Amino acid sequence: MRRSEPIVSGGFYGFPMTRSLHAVAYRRPSVLDSGADGRRLGLETSRGATPTGTTDHPRFFTGFLTAPQAASAGLLAVADVAAARYYQRQVRASLDPVVTGNGDRLRFESFSGCGGVYARLDVLTAGLDGGEVGHGTTNVDVNNPLREALSRIGTDDPLHLRVGPDDLTVTTLDGPVVEKKVPLPDRWLRGFAESQVIAADFDLRAELPAAEAVRFLRALPKAGPRGAAGGPRWVVPAGRGLRPTTRAVPGAVCLPGPERLSALQRVLRHATTLRVYGPAVGAGSAATASAWEMVLPGMRLTLTLSPDASRGFSGEGGVLDALATEEAAGDAELISVLLAWEPRIDVTDLAAASGLVPERVRAALVRLGTSGRVGYDTAEAAHFHRELPYDSARVERHNPRLRSARDLVAAGAVALDGALGTVTAQDGHVHRVRDEAGVLSCTCLWWGKYRGGRGPCKHALAVRMVRRGAAAGRGTAMARVDGGVR
Repeated sequence: MRRSEPIVSGGFYGFPMTRSLHAVAYRRPSVLDSGADGRRLGLETSRGATPTGTTDHPRFFTGFLTAPQAASAGLLAVADVAAARYYQRQVRASLDPVVTGNGDRLRFESFSGCGGVYARLDVLTAGLDGGEVGHGTTNVDVNNPLREALSRIGTDDPLHLRVGPDDLTVTTLDGPVVEKKVPLPDRWLRGFAESQVIAADFDLRAELPAAEAVRFLRALPKAGPRGAAGGPRWVVPAGRGLRPTTRAVPGAVCLPGPERLSALQRVLRHATTLRVYGPAVGAGSAATASAWEMVLPGMRLTLTLSPDASRGFSGEGGVLDALATEEAAGDAELISVLLAWEPRIDVTDLAAASGLVPERVRAALVRLGTSGRVGYDTAEAAHFHRELPYDSARVERHNPRLRSARDLVAAGAVALDGALGTVTAQDGHVHRVRDEAGVLSCTCLWWGKYRGGRGPCKHALAVRMVRRGAAAGRGTAMARVDGGVR
């Protein structure tokens, strides 16, 4: 069986878009078999990263699921997001979920085709029985026949899970190969990096028991004709539930595009708790991202929503500061050596092992996130290690604000005068960038529109690059003086 799709160039959310082919190949399709001893779910893996290097079809787990129906529903929810576009729905979206073995859990992740919804199913130790969990990351095949079979799983049959090839498949070199080639937008890739940076600023805002969670989610509006149910909505904790409000108030959580939570309907009957995460907001705050975590027996399903249903995470600009500093690049190389597929990355431990201060470790983790090497778990308020087959250089290359800022610096367009920076654009327009307690503002139209809500503009980035370079130069000169060179 073979499926392929062409490389696509076109428009995405009104911006230029490039797509590349991301190929995944499996020994055979994933299947759900029935036997005398129950159901057997075999999830086939593609080429992936492991502690011993790149491996064809790594094996991560063989054992039983303690909550078969809940796990099947959670896996289907992740696959639903991978196959969905919640904006401009007429364009197809399809990408197999990513699976990571972290030693004590399995994580299944996906991104929607429109780049605005990130889904992750964490199957924890309590959800697995009978086998050790390996370490590594790869894609896992979730095909249409498997989806249909998973949806029919009953309550009584035990479910045996195999993630990776079985022994027979490993020794059979001439077996069938399932190859899928899917067009992958560069903006989609950047979304993985941006979503983990944004989620790192979230705190737990509300916790609903199962009955309230069902009531709230079933009352949400459906999608409109273009796939969006209007502008952003807000909710505030009220007793054991959530109450809608028309605008942001302290303690509120933004619900941008409520129809994008539809994948949670898959697991409603298995849920014990709904937890809601978001950043701190004040009266009149602009729309923000939020995370919605459904607690299931032995596992968690989390959906993270971008601030607007009509735009994905890729343009939020949260990683730009980390990408714009060469210091973070060197720190990221050091930190990457110390990562060991941890389910929870401890910044303090990494700081001690690397000799870096915690702030530089966090910046390095942000930079590693641009190549998919770390994610962020809101439930544990910690990063985790995984490896995606994308490189950070590609993210930089396709980030227009970062490219433009580097061009301005190279052209000598930036002049510093204390807290004020002046940037002269190629067309002769002059922009003023002011530094107030480390926060940069600009006189350009971008800043006027977003007020820093989508990261720094290219002029502020250029000023920050030049300022850091000047500071580094002063530090070098002082070191030479202290060393006796006049």
